[in-house]
Amino acid sequence: MRTYAQYCSIAKALDVVGDRWTLLIIRELLIQGSCRFTDLKNGLPGIATNLLSTRLRELEQAGLIGRDDAPPPIATTLYRLTEAGLALEPTLKALGLWGLRQMTDVRPEDAFRAQWLAYAPAWFVTDVDPAAPPVIIQLSSSGVEAVLEVGAGRINSRIGVADHPDLVLDGPPHAVLGLLTGVLDIEQATQLGLTTRGRRDVLARLRPVGPETTSP
Repeated sequence: MRTYAQYCSIAKALDVVGDRWTLLIIRELLIQGSCRFTDLKNGLPGIATNLLSTRLRELEQAGLIGRDDAPPPIATTLYRLTEAGLALEPTLKALGLWGLRQMTDVRPEDAFRAQWLAYAPAWFVTDVDPAAPPVIIQLSSSGVEAVLEVGAGRINSRIGVADHPDLVLDGPPHAVLGLLTGVLDIEQATQLGLTTRGRRDVLARLRPVGPETTSP
């Protein structure tokens, strides 16, 4: 077993989740829920099949994930987070919030998945006018679609297309997510290729969770 051999809670935690890909596996199980091996692999572009198998086995041995045998017609193994695995959600959110400051650095080889477009606003943005009527924002980026439902002080997100959105945001991932999470303002996002259709005023309902996510 790899270990830092330090009597420190941070070192002890990293003994379990510090290996490459481990926290991203936790991320996918948090945002996808119980899922098949192929679903996990699709959400982790770049990981080798044998390495994913190894990490899943290690996480199961550590008590962070479990597996269930789904009945027909699925008839396959579903991986899920245990209570100990679910307890990592605040840690992933804190890492993601800190990482927003790095999101202006976009490389051509960077992969992007629909579930990432959906989870980021739900994790890192809040509704500042809970008494106002609900609004729906359609997000479109790099061929993937997600829907934000804003109302009653909450932001719910899902992959898919809304029938009658109040606002449509379309553009490259760093423009769409940069605007929603406060890394960019509307002018900066537009310069990066963002287009809008509908009620821009609904953007005033959104506020980044963290105080340090806006650009200078």
